[in-house]
Amino acid sequence: MRVAVTGTPGTGKTTVTDRLAEEAGVELEVEADVVHLNEVIREEGFHDGADPERGSLYADLEAVADWLDAREDAGERGRTVVVESHLAHRLPADRVVVLRCHPDLLRERLRERGEDATTAQENAEAEALDVLLSETVERHDPADVYEIDTTDRPPAAVADDVAAAVAGERAPSAGAVDFTDWL
Repeated sequence: MRVAVTGTPGTGKTTVTDRLAEEAGVELEVEADVVHLNEVIREEGFHDGADPERGSLYADLEAVADWLDAREDAGERGRTVVVESHLAHRLPADRVVVLRCHPDLLRERLRERGEDATTAQENAEAEALDVLLSETVERHDPADVYEIDTTDRPPAAVADDVAAAVAGERAPSAGAVDFTDWL
């Protein structure tokens, strides 16, 4: 099974999936691998250069999908693979977890990690407008989408919610979080 964990930058994807990877065997009672997609794109060269203004890479998602499929074909079939990135929802997946965060907190997190004010504001606005959630339900059946609000919640609690979604112990919840009043 492939599970995508996506969300606007700053929602907690890496923090939560790192925690999930540490405890996956216990919490999920299945063997699970966490793939940090942005690292794979850089390390494997699955990109077509960088955006000159932002420095972000133009990801070759077809190459990434082929790489994930090849891993499964090489003997990892039957394992749960959790793919983490703000791009993960653009790949085939059995379930998609969309992490959400209040735009004010999201902007603050991004500024604390060194993003410039313009980028932090753009991401906060994207979060309020449900951009990644909209893209997710466009590509995946809403019955396979799990939206989780990370605002003011400890990573352990969010990881528990993600683990429940991966295990099928949580009801799908696309559209449950609404930050449009922030606008």
